Amino acid sequence: MEMLPAAFASGWASGINAWGTVLVLGVLGRFAHIDGIPAGFQRTDVLIIVAVLCAIELVADKIPYIDSAWDTISTVIRPLAGAAIGALYAGATGDLATITLAAVGGVTALVSHLTKAGLRLAVNTSPEPFTNVAASAAGDVAVTGVATLVALAPVAAAVVVAVLLVLGLLALWAIASRIRRGWLAYQRWLSRRKNPTAA
Repeated sequence: MEMLPAAFASGWASGINAWGTVLVLGVLGRFAHIDGIPAGFQRTDVLIIVAVLCAIELVADKIPYIDSAWDTISTVIRPLAGAAIGALYAGATGDLATITLAAVGGVTALVSHLTKAGLRLAVNTSPEPFTNVAASAAGDVAVTGVATLVALAPVAAAVVVAVLLVLGLLALWAIASRIRRGWLAYQRWLSRRKNPTAA
């Protein structure tokens, strides 16, 4: 059953960029006529909306601290998107398969989102913006590649995602102290936005 690997891999991609995941899958289903992609992703209105949101995220994700603010907002959105994608792959009928695939997509999206958010906090400790742009671009490429692989070869996509999840968690552990520094710097940045006269 390829729905489970598809839900798992698309959940990971949703945790990095939910709008980009839906956009890539929708475009492949609509214009490349790849079978198995939920019809809801291929609707014109859905494609337009996610394209606009994806463009906003592409910009926001490359600006230090704005990216962390966007990640904070996305802590709810990305896991919900992963769960919705999993449910749609199962047909969204409310049966056990729908619940299972929604759970797989949602949990995987949450883990990949938290991994991304933590790594980006660490990247934000770099004094120059180029590392941030490079990390964001790498995420864009990964989402596009994984979402495309989900459409073409879900099992292979799931294997790739499993490796990426493990590597991401290992990276979090290895740079935990830098992530803490990034979190403190982000908190200071937020405080300055709320009270510009204090500093």
